[in-house]
Amino acid sequence: MRNRTSITPWAWVPSLYFAQGLPYVIVITVSIIIYKNLGLTNAQITLYTGWLYLPWVIKPFWGPVIDNIRTKRFWVVTTQLLMGVLIASTGLTLPAPGFIKWSLIFFWLIAFSSATHDIAADGFYMLGLTPHQQSFFVGIRNTFWRIAAISGQGGLVYLSGILMKKMNAQKTWMVLLIITGIVYFTIGVYHKFFMPRPGNDETRSFRSGEDALIKYFSTFIDFFRRKGIIVFLLFILFYRLGESQLTKLAAPFLIDPFEKGGLGLTNEQIGWAYGTLGILGLVLGGILGGIAVSKQGLKFWFWPMALAINLPDVLYYFMAHFQPDSFALVQLFIAIEQFGYGFGFTAFTLYMIYFVQGENRTSHYAFSTGLMALGMMVPGMLSGWIQEKLNYENFFIWVLICTIPGFLLIPFLKIDKTFGKKTTNQRG
Repeated sequence: MRNRTSITPWAWVPSLYFAQGLPYVIVITVSIIIYKNLGLTNAQITLYTGWLYLPWVIKPFWGPVIDNIRTKRFWVVTTQLLMGVLIASTGLTLPAPGFIKWSLIFFWLIAFSSATHDIAADGFYMLGLTPHQQSFFVGIRNTFWRIAAISGQGGLVYLSGILMKKMNAQKTWMVLLIITGIVYFTIGVYHKFFMPRPGNDETRSFRSGEDALIKYFSTFIDFFRRKGIIVFLLFILFYRLGESQLTKLAAPFLIDPFEKGGLGLTNEQIGWAYGTLGILGLVLGGILGGIAVSKQGLKFWFWPMALAINLPDVLYYFMAHFQPDSFALVQLFIAIEQFGYGFGFTAFTLYMIYFVQGENRTSHYAFSTGLMALGMMVPGMLSGWIQEKLNYENFFIWVLICTIPGFLLIPFLKIDKTFGKKTTNQRG
């Protein structure tokens, strides 16, 4: 195929990050609802699905391989085609005996492929766009990542509620995952033909195996030699401490009946809430986040965005305390939380991009997101046990307390006040 470097980012950034978000949300979020529907306890669900974070935690170990073997474009397309097959295959395990073991194996394979895809996609994003385009499209990419999340957490869950009126949970989720796998495979085919081929996305050559090995380990060493690495590591590990636990228990809280402290919603209601007002809040927040940073820079907006992503957690405490029976009110709270996430996560993403600027930025960004996954994995695994000990109301108080370490670290972050800000000689 001829070299195509002039394809507009609008043709591939939204679809690329939709493709990045969908397998992640299926593995990390939709799996929780699937296992909840199939009768597992909260402690079992968070422990089992918590381990599914592991590929994102350890992906830095093969990040240098993706950085140095073949092109980022090759890895993006290949992993998308593979994940389409794996998602459909996961659905086929659910009606089978021993479905927990087999579904977890396939979920883990999807997670491994998705983590590999993340490395390549994020690297391609940094290679295929100018610095200003990266800042401008960060809101767009985060928005479409979250649209993928809503498609899973909203669309798939809503459809499952409808189908479970006609068939059991195993067959319902089998059908939905097979269809999703086919759709995802089609996205991979689309990117095969409609992603650009930037000249700087090339395979690096080495004189020998020893040269390649030296380059592999030097990539790790260079990351930990970066100025301000200690504060960066602490921030990445602890900034999402509250969110890591809230994310795991949000769906079980909405599903559990009133007598267990939940809201007693159906899959259909949950899918509707996330897929209507939720997605509107998300899209608006993500787009406004990218525009805001492009106007006044990341440093100016960091505190407002940090507050936006964390303060809406208090709404879950309110819902646990009062257990409102108004579905409209629950929808509104979910929309506010989604807006805050869409707006606030812009700062977190851009800070990682800012910190890893320079040589080996693809691998170093993979290290950063791997550490972020570790910060999500360990607390998330324990969250079900904590909730069962505390009950939902006290658990959400605990979540609010866990947001404090991230706020305490913000004053120590060193960010150029011009980073992300559009300059007079830049065009969007």
